Amino acid sequence: MSETTKHTKDTNRGLPPGWRWVRLGEVCKQDRQIVEARSPLAISLTYLSLEHVEANTGRIRKDPSVLIEDEGASTTFAFDSRHVLYGKLRPYLNKVALPDFRGRCTTEIIPLLPLDGVDRGFLCWTFRRAEMVEAAMQGKTGSRMPRANMDELMQLKIPLPSLAEQRRIAALLDARMAAVERARAAAQAQLDEAKALPAAYLRQTFPRPGQDLPAGWRWVRLGDVCELNPKRPLLARADDALTTFIPMPAVDEKQGMIARPEVRPYAEVNRGYTYFAEGDVLFAKITPCMQNGKHAIARGLIDGIGFGSTEFHVIRPGPDIRPEWIHFFIRQPYVLQNATAHFKGAVGQQRVPEGFLAELALPLPSSAEQRRIAAQLSEQMTAAERLRAGLEAQLNDINALPAALLRQTFNGEL
Repeated sequence: MSETTKHTKDTNRGLPPGWRWVRLGEVCKQDRQIVEARSPLAISLTYLSLEHVEANTGRIRKDPSVLIEDEGASTTFAFDSRHVLYGKLRPYLNKVALPDFRGRCTTEIIPLLPLDGVDRGFLCWTFRRAEMVEAAMQGKTGSRMPRANMDELMQLKIPLPSLAEQRRIAALLDARMAAVERARAAAQAQLDEAKALPAAYLRQTFPRPGQDLPAGWRWVRLGDVCELNPKRPLLARADDALTTFIPMPAVDEKQGMIARPEVRPYAEVNRGYTYFAEGDVLFAKITPCMQNGKHAIARGLIDGIGFGSTEFHVIRPGPDIRPEWIHFFIRQPYVLQNATAHFKGAVGQQRVPEGFLAELALPLPSSAEQRRIAAQLSEQMTAAERLRAGLEAQLNDINALPAALLRQTFNGEL
């Protein structure tokens, strides 16, 4: 549906009593009062760039009492507490602010002055609507750095109630959006705590070098109890035999598992890729996959073998070593952080050398204890993942509330 068709449909729908359709240019004007660079006036005013305005919420992230020399050393626009500040650059960021001080801003921010009979707060909420963002993107200029076409935007029709109703709605939206923000902050804090649980469980399980070990445990080098990057054996396999293939994107970094394995003919994968077998542990050696946690146990491989990205180190557990024990051990944040200090190669293509893994000090209990602890960790990780997913869904629902409230408002339902 074209923007013109959409607006025609919108403006044909009924409005609540006392509301009317008007063009944006009838309720506000672009107030482009130029402040010359390095002029006495410029030096005396707080400067705002788009970076100082938070997306969607419009919070101004700058102390207006702080003046920085040579900041915003170009032509700017003056504004004060009468204006609504509208970020026209990359309008999809929805940067619309209500300043409570006098200042100057980048010319990528347009100060809008409400006209008679228009409440500033109501005007601000009008510009934060998803429909406004869509309209601005429809009429944008530029592709890599899109800008709203302000002349076209001023022709957009919006529903406008009486001034008293505007003030009532703006006050109600302020209160409800503040409540949404409190709920969002609380949900985000819970989510952050849930995300920290896996690392906490691993810290509780694995002693670090220099710490005392539980009775029956011992320190070993990973390379002494595991085979690193084992050579591929001779495989009598037909070229068209279906074979498991694991590219790097197939590994889910949050859960540390192969989530999207591929199946390819053997002839496509038997040269130039990393070989591994059922029960091997895959360790992503390249940045940023290594730090992000793309490490998994090779499970469910066709005929017990697989091939994958050349950016995997393969760790094959020795006798009496559980793959789960190695997998949980290498996923510890402190191990991954330590690995970054051993990177080799140019920036952007840095990799963890095999020698780092070989020299890792591994706390090792009996095979039975490894199995017991790994089973307990698996349960904890599964519960933590369910909690994380649930809280993310809750946060997504909360984040959707502002748009829903604005739709209700401008349908006359608030």
